[in-house]
Amino acid sequence: MNIVVLTPVRLLGDGLNACFSSRPNTCVVAVLSDLASLRETLRMIPADVVLVDVTLGIDLFDVRAIAAEWPNVALVALGLNEQRQDVIQCGRVGFAGYVARHASIDAVCKSLWEIVYGRLACPPEISGGLLRALFRKDTRTNDLESDLALTRRESEVLELLGRGFSNKEIGDELCLSVATVKHHVHHVLEKLKLRKRAQAMRLVHDAPWISLTSHFRRR
Repeated sequence: MNIVVLTPVRLLGDGLNACFSSRPNTCVVAVLSDLASLRETLRMIPADVVLVDVTLGIDLFDVRAIAAEWPNVALVALGLNEQRQDVIQCGRVGFAGYVARHASIDAVCKSLWEIVYGRLACPPEISGGLLRALFRKDTRTNDLESDLALTRRESEVLELLGRGFSNKEIGDELCLSVATVKHHVHHVLEKLKLRKRAQAMRLVHDAPWISLTSHFRRR
């Protein structure tokens, strides 16, 4: 298992590196201090897991963008305050799992292997909260999804809107003119019954499945 450790605390990063290095079949390929370095590293080095220190605050919007760009890399929140809403929020932005603040190094290693194999163990109250959150998601968005008729291009534009891209940046990403992007943005906002692009950003942030709905329904 190749692990990247992301923490602004060097002592923590070096300590985790030393602990993981003594474990069989476990290798720390990088210890980083910021998300920009993480992007550069993931482009160059294969990784199975990124262990992200969330104890000192981190931009969850940027985490979601990384999760979308590298879907095969498991992002794991390290030091999470094990409260239902915090776990749900981490899931929404793309974390595949979490390690609670009170976890031992043995528990961390075990959790990482479980997450790599697609399993997530959490207390019953957290599991119940996740199920209730999924139910609320469905009841809030069923009507919207049933009426949503975004084209594939509009879905792509919406996804980039959610990541905070400007019209020019969307055009560069999709090889479109700014005028064409404005046309697509107008239709996206109109179909979603939104007035401002900031509202579209918030919608995708809170419900990232929206930008994928039309695409997967057609497939």
